[in-house]
Amino acid sequence: MKNFFRSLIAVLFITSLLTLAAQDQPDSLVRNFRNTITINISSPLIISPRFFTLGYERILPKNQSFTVNIGTFSLPKYNQNLIDSLQLDVKYKDLGFHFSFDYRFYLKKENKYPAPRGVYFAPYYTFNYLNRTNTWHINTSTYVGDVNTNYKLNIHMLGLQLGYQFVIKDRWAIDLILFGPGIGYYGLNAVLNSKLDLELEGEIYEKLEETIAKRFPGFYDLVNAGSFENSASFRTLSGGFRYAVHMGYRF
Repeated sequence: MKNFFRSLIAVLFITSLLTLAAQDQPDSLVRNFRNTITINISSPLIISPRFFTLGYERILPKNQSFTVNIGTFSLPKYNQNLIDSLQLDVKYKDLGFHFSFDYRFYLKKENKYPAPRGVYFAPYYTFNYLNRTNTWHINTSTYVGDVNTNYKLNIHMLGLQLGYQFVIKDRWAIDLILFGPGIGYYGLNAVLNSKLDLELEGEIYEKLEETIAKRFPGFYDLVNAGSFENSASFRTLSGGFRYAVHMGYRF
């Protein structure tokens, strides 16, 4: 969690510098480029370097637009020190995917220039999927060897966001999603590839729950501590939040 807040502070600091740079540009009419290609620069810093997305924004009539983002989704690798009889191999296999869409309304009365420059609000949808396999080294009186755990995480979210986009020298854009509350569906399912006694199986699920919670901010807001080791899965609806910083090129 400390690393999460440090990364968030770093992103906010970088964003502030970029914002000041954008405000220092002399006022001029923005050229009528209708397309923007973007990259998400905040998620790799805050969540995981392997969370990388490309985006596209298309300007529509009446100061409206839509954006689509696709890319890879991941959580940081686990490197937790566990008890001697149960060790987690830091090597893992990942398959992750991100998709998001929003439809933007740029506020004509609040903005001096036409879209995509200025304040906007937008309904949005996001989907994140992660399939991860980890190896556990076990050395107990009842079992010696390696077992794999595989879990699948699905997150669907709908919400409304408020943002601001800066345009620098016509071609460059800084898109800030500042406030994006929503309602999310969270589903996680884990399985072992080997049959173990219930006590050892519960211990592995307990450690898996701890490692996920350390890397997934708000995990225990979704599921009570200790419940994952009993059912090895959960599905729930809960509040969520979207925020992001994108850098873009207009054409």
